[in-house]
Amino acid sequence: MEKEIQRKYLECERITIFLILMMSGGFMGAYTYLLKGGVFCNAQTSNIMLLGLALGNHNWHKAAYLLIPISAYLLGAIVSEILPVYVRKAGLLRWDTLLIGIEIVVLVILGFLPESVPVQVSQVAINFICSMQYNTFRQAQGIPMATTFCTNHLRQTGIHLAIWFRKKEGKALKRSWLHGEMILSFVIGAFIGTKACNAFGSRAIWGAALLMCLAFFDLLRADRTKEKGKLYQVPSGH
Repeated sequence: MEKEIQRKYLECERITIFLILMMSGGFMGAYTYLLKGGVFCNAQTSNIMLLGLALGNHNWHKAAYLLIPISAYLLGAIVSEILPVYVRKAGLLRWDTLLIGIEIVVLVILGFLPESVPVQVSQVAINFICSMQYNTFRQAQGIPMATTFCTNHLRQTGIHLAIWFRKKEGKALKRSWLHGEMILSFVIGAFIGTKACNAFGSRAIWGAALLMCLAFFDLLRADRTKEKGKLYQVPSGH
């Protein structure tokens, strides 16, 4: 089974990579909520809802302010659609690998920023990289998954548990377990992030960067060795 997975899927599609990114996502969620304005930057549903509330209450200033993180997330999606074409043409690394490297650099820089810097800088930066990550890592071993939030994982866990209860399909139970693992990984990341924030303040974000380093060096090794001839191959779901 392991050999079949290695043959069929790219390294960037492996469950282990998604679990690492999900843990880092939980870490970043804890960081922005606890230290950077009490918001979650991993997704934009809450910001879009707050935008509607602000417009309904004629609070134009707040509505304009909310357009900043929403626009950063939108820009991240656009950039992550355009840049991979040029990265593939260069033929040096896969876009997936380069993206994780970019995220690490951004998080390291954020950790160096003094407390006097407005929290919006960190919010926008994390909005941007989370959007690119969400749009880039779409399927883990053929299963649609997200790496920055849990809503669909919770839904898919319930759906496949229901299928297993009705039909006793082993595949459904496995799918439910995989989505459950993603949720657990996010929770563990949030737990570690909370402890780190309480202990190290703003520099705690380096913990998320360290987690991403695990994924980055694994992907880099694959790019330079076993997948050197697959740098032009597009991952599933794109």
